[in-house]
Amino acid sequence: MKKKHLIYSSLLFWICISITSFAKAQTISFHTLLDEMVNRSHLAKYPSADYKLAQFSSYDRAMVKPGDSTWFANWDRSMFIRTETNKSRKEYVMFDAKGPGAIVRFWMTFDGKDSGKGILRIYLDGNDEPSIVGTALDILSGKGLINGILATSVSDVTDYKMRGHNLYLPIPYARQCKITYQSDNILDAGAKTGGESVYYNINYRSYKKGNVSTFTLKELEREKLLLAKVQQKLTERHKDKEEATKSTVQRQIQQGKSETVLLKNGQNAIKQISLKITADNIEQALRSTILEISFDAERTVWCPIGDFFGTGYQLRNSNTWYTKVDTLGNLSAWWVMPFKNNAKITLHNLNNFPVTVTGEIITEPWKWDQNSMHFGVSWHQFTNLFTGEMKNNEGGGNPFDINYVTLKGKGLYIGDAITLFNTVYAWWGEGDEKIYVDGEQFPSSIGTGTEDYYGYAWCRPEKFANHPFIAQPDGSGNFNPGYTVNSRWRSLDAIPFNKELKFDMEMWHWTRSHINFAPVTFYYMLPGGKSNIKPDPDNAAKKVVLKRSDLISPVIVKDKIEAENMVLVQSTGGNFRYQNSTKRGWSDNMQAFWSGAKPGDQLKLSFTCNEEGTFNTELQLTTAPNYGKFKIILNGQEVLQSIDTHEDKLTIKTIDLGKVKLNKGENYIEFKLIESSKTDATISAFGFDFLKITRNN
Repeated sequence: MKKKHLIYSSLLFWICISITSFAKAQTISFHTLLDEMVNRSHLAKYPSADYKLAQFSSYDRAMVKPGDSTWFANWDRSMFIRTETNKSRKEYVMFDAKGPGAIVRFWMTFDGKDSGKGILRIYLDGNDEPSIVGTALDILSGKGLINGILATSVSDVTDYKMRGHNLYLPIPYARQCKITYQSDNILDAGAKTGGESVYYNINYRSYKKGNVSTFTLKELEREKLLLAKVQQKLTERHKDKEEATKSTVQRQIQQGKSETVLLKNGQNAIKQISLKITADNIEQALRSTILEISFDAERTVWCPIGDFFGTGYQLRNSNTWYTKVDTLGNLSAWWVMPFKNNAKITLHNLNNFPVTVTGEIITEPWKWDQNSMHFGVSWHQFTNLFTGEMKNNEGGGNPFDINYVTLKGKGLYIGDAITLFNTVYAWWGEGDEKIYVDGEQFPSSIGTGTEDYYGYAWCRPEKFANHPFIAQPDGSGNFNPGYTVNSRWRSLDAIPFNKELKFDMEMWHWTRSHINFAPVTFYYMLPGGKSNIKPDPDNAAKKVVLKRSDLISPVIVKDKIEAENMVLVQSTGGNFRYQNSTKRGWSDNMQAFWSGAKPGDQLKLSFTCNEEGTFNTELQLTTAPNYGKFKIILNGQEVLQSIDTHEDKLTIKTIDLGKVKLNKGENYIEFKLIESSKTDATISAFGFDFLKITRNN
């Protein structure tokens, strides 16, 4: 009996140990989330912890139904769920979700007097007292909660008040989470009458099942060594290479040809792709050399090589958790890409010149199972995209949704980037992301602006390229004609989907323009998953835009050249931009606008004529209050000694400039301020609509 009892006791002991171990393995905690954050391989398997990823944000609550008149409303600030009174203080509720769940990304920015100084409170599991409390800026990007890369603001060269503040520290909760903001300076929803403007995006996981251990400050202290290790890994971009197999790439690819790299057969995973491309035209080569990858006979990656590594078609150095581009042009990626039987990498040269690609592919063994997924990338470009007219916050001016990608199947959405060339002096990215999961009629993630989605704020052009998950290696096209690249890679904020994921981004450019806009999306799907974005060789082969005139032609067409199509050569003072209105009577609803100059300052523009000759020329311009007196010079010839453009009301006028000799090729028109505005010398504006020419017979 004693022996039998001993056997039963031992069996019971091991059963208890097994149950305890199983429960522990199923527990989601601050510790397990930190571990997951720095495990790149974790993304390559469909999540065993069944959760939905969604977002609370300050988006304009007038947006109710896709396609209605308010679908592009833009009062995306100081919009809250409700207002509560707690111990006589007024708190604005930003977030309220039932558990189990976890906050995995928290972004904010502010505007207005004394903005950002309000108190942020995070209440967990229905407790009356907040688990986390402090000023919003201290918690999100200061040292009020943690110190390190998981609580940062970008860009560090931007004025602090105009930065995006990003907290990536996971905050799990078992039953409920509520987040509030306290400020006496919030006047109304949307901050339409002034006061403090509060913008926020909060990504969170909502677990359908599982045991979640609620975050506490004591646990934060207990796990400080793990947190330090995780932040160190993220900062140093830690790479795991255990049983690595290296495949060398050394290929010269002739124009219109392709080269293939076969990888080791069997259950393996690509852990690193490092390439360098050499060509006579490196910018064109980055766009028109295509990286195609097939896993187990399914092509899942088709992407220009520069866009794949997050630099677009110009080399811009960056260093993130998943990608790196250095100043020597070395391109690296650490996405984990498993396959069951085989994988093939093909490099296509769509250029009209040869390119040389060198580097290496690193693979490691992978245990393929039912949750293993294939890595996918989809790219396409909207070339010469018309962005609509001047916008207003009610959504007028014809903004529209751009589909980044629609995925059919079961998988995980893990990031995206955009490469674009802006052609006007206005912000291109006011639009919000809208992410629909598994047939949602209203997006579970809807944001407050493209730059907010990518982690910065206020359209700022300053570079940031050393955060693990977000980057703007070039923002020179944000306010001016130029090139911009933004990227956002996901870890804990990756989005699972069981049947479908649709990602739209509003094209909400503030003013009328034509731009190039190329999104690239990254995801995992179980074998058989499909993307709606097909290979786009026509747009990938198009000449890349390096200067505005590559996209906006400055050539006279049908005896007319719009002022906004001319090339800005020089402005010795003042501010030059374009004005857009459907009500002013300007040709194509735009004019070139120069203001703030002082007497003696000059504006010089160029245009192209396809033939040489003497032409009758006419100038259509604007007269209005606060406009000044100017001299006009065409190809060095003074064609108008003085014109006073000041009028009490806005008027469109046509001015005869007489006979002028034009060159075949480049020509120049100059405007010189000779007398300031009669009503306001600090403005002294000049508005130029178009130049018209007719041959002098």
